[in-house]
Amino acid sequence: MVGIEGSYNDKVVRQFAVMTVVWGVVGMLVGVIIAAQLYWPGLDFDVPWLSYGRLRPLHTNAVIFAFGGSALFATSLYTVQRTCHVRLLSDKLASFVFWGWQLVIVAAAITLPMGLTQGKEYAELEWPIDILITIVWVAYAVLFFGTIAKRKVKHIYVANWFYGAYIITIALLHVVNNLAMPAGWFKSYSVYSGAVDAMVQWWYGHNAVGFFLTTAFLGMMYYFVPKQAGRPIYSYRLSIVHFWALIAVYMWAGPHHLQYTALPDWAQSLGMVFSLVLLAPSWGGAINGILTLSGVWYKLRTDPILKFLVVSLSFYMMSTFEGPMMSIKTVNSLSHYTDWGIGHVHSGAIGWVAMISIGSIYAMLPRVLGLSKMYSTRLIDTHFWLHTVGVVVYIASMWIAGVTQGLMWRATDPETGTLVYSFVEALNATKPYYLFRLGGGLIVLSGMFVMGWNVFKTFRLAEASTAPLAVMPPDAADARA
Repeated sequence: MVGIEGSYNDKVVRQFAVMTVVWGVVGMLVGVIIAAQLYWPGLDFDVPWLSYGRLRPLHTNAVIFAFGGSALFATSLYTVQRTCHVRLLSDKLASFVFWGWQLVIVAAAITLPMGLTQGKEYAELEWPIDILITIVWVAYAVLFFGTIAKRKVKHIYVANWFYGAYIITIALLHVVNNLAMPAGWFKSYSVYSGAVDAMVQWWYGHNAVGFFLTTAFLGMMYYFVPKQAGRPIYSYRLSIVHFWALIAVYMWAGPHHLQYTALPDWAQSLGMVFSLVLLAPSWGGAINGILTLSGVWYKLRTDPILKFLVVSLSFYMMSTFEGPMMSIKTVNSLSHYTDWGIGHVHSGAIGWVAMISIGSIYAMLPRVLGLSKMYSTRLIDTHFWLHTVGVVVYIASMWIAGVTQGLMWRATDPETGTLVYSFVEALNATKPYYLFRLGGGLIVLSGMFVMGWNVFKTFRLAEASTAPLAVMPPDAADARA
């Protein structure tokens, strides 16, 4: 692959692409294990590091930061080179970013089952690992923005705007939320307390979703959907409006996670209002991606990669409608603390994030291996249907379980005003849906194994190719996709 390497640094892209698949399998496997534990609690075998409370944060960190993070590193470093028509700023820095991020993930995989945690959602890792994350992230920022600075085209394509916004904002969120006073190598105390700590945490928590799991993956959408469809983005002007509207509004919606808590009522209401406003830019961007296929809808019949990309946008629209709706106080009084929230999160995580990542990896990997396509298109199609069916089964079961829980918890006797159902009765009523949840997770996991096999065979195909690889010139369409 000397020819391609001479033009772009695709080694780091291949490395992150492979680890996207590896960590996707690992993260979803842990998810299946803890889903099984919810139905059969004895599956922890009374071993502390196998307990649900320790494996659950391992699952979220593996899926979000290991699987999703690796996909973002791979696609952002691929996209920035193609759209700027230059090689990455530094090959050594790229290698440091890759190995540094893998070290972060391994450290998380060791410490979380040991119970070493800050106890903050999506920010469980203790302070030494937080410092390592900061160092790697700064290196990533220098690598990304340094590449843009030396670009050979004047225009900065919109996908890079989204990637750039996520890199800057995640740095800010990570540093502010993880300010802590160390009390040993693996113990620390937050500098915030009480309701302030909760507010900072969910300012971080919601914007980790908003920028790591939304804005960044929209950068992926703005490059790979037009590229795979063979058409320019439907409206470039709308993409710019989408960008500014999204980043201006998203930052202030975090308080909707704290409805009916000790947070001041005005802050709760403000979070609700910004969440409702957020619906407009979210759907505007998704519609922009979907309408890019105008005139080429027939490609969906034969291109499973395009199916992944388009259906991911459907899940994005669904979850970005559901989120603002659940932030409304009257709806939130029913949905909060129930499995409805779990269904909502997973429609975004394995519906939107996983599907756009998988589709992008399938589209990108052959190009960085000097091939015209993946080993098997039929396996991609099989993976698509497995993943789609698995996601639908999962989220539908959690919707039903969540609404059931909410209605049972709030049911009162009209004469005495006492609760009609005990917590155990509500748990017993929702237990069957946990089996469907496990089934959906198993189907999604089986799809990831199919992807792993397809990626493995694609690498073997590239190794077996004896034809010399010509240097691929920058695609002129890449500047504006």
